[in-house]
Amino acid sequence: MRKPVRLRDFIEDLNGCLYAVSAYDNSERVGCILRYVPDPVGERVNPEGRRYRKLDFEEAFDWVRENKPEYLDLVHRVPVSDISCVLKPEEELEAIGGRDRRVRDLAGCFNLPEGALGCTGSFLCGLENEGSDIDLVVYGDAWSLAQRQLRDAVEEGVLDAVSDDMWQRIYSKRVPEIAFGTFVLHEERKLNRGEIDGTYFDLLFTRGYDTLNAAPVTNGEVLGRKTIEAKVTDASLSFDSPAIYEVEHEVVSRVVSFTHTYSGQARQGETIEACGVCEQHNDEQWLIVGTTREAKGEYIISLTLMEE
Repeated sequence: MRKPVRLRDFIEDLNGCLYAVSAYDNSERVGCILRYVPDPVGERVNPEGRRYRKLDFEEAFDWVRENKPEYLDLVHRVPVSDISCVLKPEEELEAIGGRDRRVRDLAGCFNLPEGALGCTGSFLCGLENEGSDIDLVVYGDAWSLAQRQLRDAVEEGVLDAVSDDMWQRIYSKRVPEIAFGTFVLHEERKLNRGEIDGTYFDLLFTRGYDTLNAAPVTNGEVLGRKTIEAKVTDASLSFDSPAIYEVEHEVVSRVVSFTHTYSGQARQGETIEACGVCEQHNDEQWLIVGTTREAKGEYIISLTLMEE
């Protein structure tokens, strides 16, 4: 039986274009973002010698708008009938490790249930280069165990913690609306980043196959920009995409982050300050963070962590 397409898989369409899956509701049209297009002079080359060009976010939407306008939506929506291949991080991990020692050694630091660890991004597509980061995927209930094992590997010197220079690079890439010191304070306790032989890697959460049927997050009626303080009552999906924080607040019931910068930003029981756009979802109001690609003027911080 064919497994469902899920977040952090990659798909290849009938023209050989490669898309990163960015949604869970994929039964008829897969929600994804175009990442690589075949190009005879492209700088990326797969193991079969085919060349590709990597597209950034805006370039990807421009390309789809011009070449596949029927795929345009909030993300790119590729009909299942237009998919020639699905690349699954957990199924390709062994092959990726076979051609790259860093991935093999990094994966060896984790002792997780079978199928709970994978590798996505350029490595999954066979299009990595010397400057590529390593994006490991951890599935479902194995997430907290993987975090603890990463912490232990760093403490034992098997893996390196993120260097000061690398923190500066990450901060400059994300350009968050919080100060550098505040950013690093929150990031260091997430236990989802490190370095191996000078290569940056991160751990990314994805739901297990047994929990894919949760209702997808959709757009609501925009009510306006809002800044709130609220207590987090459930952070179990705070590392998901989007990150979800159930909160105790007189108006807002949920804070949802569409930017990876604020995933895992707060824990259950902590008080947060969040700024974003308020939306009406049935009889609830949600605060959305990351309403634009850069999330300008939007943020989440843990006031509890800051006070500690």
